Amino acid sequence: MEQDKDIVERVRQALGPRSLVLVGLMGCGKSSIGRRLAARLGLPFVDTDDEIERVAQKSISEIFADHGEAFFRDREAKVIARLLGNGPQVLATGGGAFMTPETREQIREASISIWLRAELPVLMRRVGKRDCRPLLKGGDPEQIMRDLMRKRYPVYAEADLTVESREIPHESIVGEIVLALSRHPALAQPTTI
Repeated sequence: MEQDKDIVERVRQALGPRSLVLVGLMGCGKSSIGRRLAARLGLPFVDTDDEIERVAQKSISEIFADHGEAFFRDREAKVIARLLGNGPQVLATGGGAFMTPETREQIREASISIWLRAELPVLMRRVGKRDCRPLLKGGDPEQIMRDLMRKRYPVYAEADLTVESREIPHESIVGEIVLALSRHPALAQPTTI
């Protein structure tokens, strides 16, 4: 337990003003794992979709329906750019946020990005529990998810860290993230002799 506290403290110190930004497909656990990661590190947690809804005073589904995906992506990029100035914190982004080159560059400059990678069966079990995914409403959800994986996984792979999101307790995944952060070159602290 003491070792865990030391690792957490090292990660917090090494982050400085930078945020941790979680990227990945819907259902990979960005929000639920992100909340637990923020609690473990003693950092604020922000879900960018919640922030977009708060600012727009509409749900994500309503924004998509009323204005389309391009409008949503533009607002999403602006919200993320603003939030990145508030670090350190843990940000859970929408599944498409990291696909925008400008947003990806802003994330690269102001944070450490973490891809929560998940296999199709895990994603489908999780997204099937909620009917609020606008991108899955236009056809066969499994085929849409396969197409998203094919398009987005190569881009998500540009994240600073990749952690496998799977059907184990989220606290275990948080532990894996914290350990990976403690070993990441961008956060490595020189050892004193």
